[in-house]
Amino acid sequence: MSIFSRLLLILLLLGSTTAMAETVRPAVWAGKFYPAAAAELRQTIHDLIDQAARTPFRPPAQGRLKALILPHAGYIYSGATAAHAHQALAGTTFAKVILMGPDHRVGFANGAVSAADVWATPLGKIPVHADALKLRANAALFRPIEASDLQEHSVEVILPFLQTDLSSFQLVPIVLGTCDPGQIATALAPLLDDRTLLVASTDLSHYLPYDQAVAKDKQTIQAVLDLNDQPLVSDDNRMCGRYPVAVLLQLARRFQWRPMLMHYANSGDTAGDRNAVVGYAAVAFYGDTMMDTQSSRLTSEQGQVLLQLARQTLKEKFKSAKTGDPGAPPAALLKDPALQSSSGIFVTLKMDHDLRGCIGTLTGRGPIVEEVREYSLHAAFDDPRFKPLTAKELERVTIEVSVLTKPQPLEYAGADDLIAKLRPNVDGVILKKGYRSATFLPQVWEQLPKPESFLTHLCLKAGLEGDAWRRERLEVETYQVQYFEEPH
Repeated sequence: MSIFSRLLLILLLLGSTTAMAETVRPAVWAGKFYPAAAAELRQTIHDLIDQAARTPFRPPAQGRLKALILPHAGYIYSGATAAHAHQALAGTTFAKVILMGPDHRVGFANGAVSAADVWATPLGKIPVHADALKLRANAALFRPIEASDLQEHSVEVILPFLQTDLSSFQLVPIVLGTCDPGQIATALAPLLDDRTLLVASTDLSHYLPYDQAVAKDKQTIQAVLDLNDQPLVSDDNRMCGRYPVAVLLQLARRFQWRPMLMHYANSGDTAGDRNAVVGYAAVAFYGDTMMDTQSSRLTSEQGQVLLQLARQTLKEKFKSAKTGDPGAPPAALLKDPALQSSSGIFVTLKMDHDLRGCIGTLTGRGPIVEEVREYSLHAAFDDPRFKPLTAKELERVTIEVSVLTKPQPLEYAGADDLIAKLRPNVDGVILKKGYRSATFLPQVWEQLPKPESFLTHLCLKAGLEGDAWRRERLEVETYQVQYFEEPH
């Protein structure tokens, strides 16, 4: 072999070695928020799990763990609460964990997604999932921010608990600054499946006197259990991770996950005084598998197809306005059995976050693809509350497609019982009296979070007096929605 050939071989080998070297995000906060020695860290976590077992949590008999909210303070403060994750994770396996924490130290908009190949803790290395690269491809929402990687603790502190309970998993680490939770939720929805766990990292109120903190944290936890993110985002001292939790709650509403409080405490209960405390909660979310027990659920990819079909339908309508021919659905859609099934459908158009049209049907009358096409046109041109959509407005419109479960009668004994049985942010509601009827999709709970107000407005929509739900016996049905929306 010539000298040139040998040099070329050496260069190729060096290049190959360089290409194969992995980028490691080290354990920056080991030795500060939690022990740096692996043996000590394992023992600390096991001791915290034993402590958590004194307040046992029983997972529901039905449903699969979908998401967690866990605190991220130093282990002497919040570790006993975070350790309740063990009771939810026991016996589960997840191939991927999407872990969202808040930005405490840098200051940026939207999401920082690490460009590292692996994340390290004293308990070992965790590979970063390829979905991190997919998210960074959407540079408007996600980008690598090195300063955040090197300084933020809210993701790292959660990892040893996950490593203790999950034999192996890949990580999608996300740090969120100020953002539109709806946009982030829409970007993450296609990445969720039955082998993915979503985790939001947050502490609750900061540095209030003990009794004030407990009262405020109780309100915050109730908002989480109601799947209501509005009061969380509007108050910066309800939780530091208000944006990660708001994203989780939007996804929980979309996929009908059910939250359960596992534990609450604050630093005054653990290692701090009671003059200025920080609150901590552990919440588990449970839902059905991607195949709903009532009907087949659509995948995120199928939902995106419906959104594309709705937009294509409107574009074709404007192109063929002279001929009146809206075009035919692509043949590939017609062959998809899930999209050929029948279901209630609503198509909603929004412009600058304001309603621009919404029409649909509560019960399916044909294939989903045909209904999406039909009600896209009705929402754009036949909603009596709005003028017909113009081609110029279509450029600014975002589209949402809601797929409904079959409405079920709700039996109730009086107004108070009706209030108690409604599930805010989960149930769509139909009210009927004689020939008068009206419905609100579950998304309306975002604007009308109190059941009393929700029912009053729904009665008015039906042409009844606002307090008819209190005074009269109305026929009530509820349904749930799987909805898909374009990015704003």
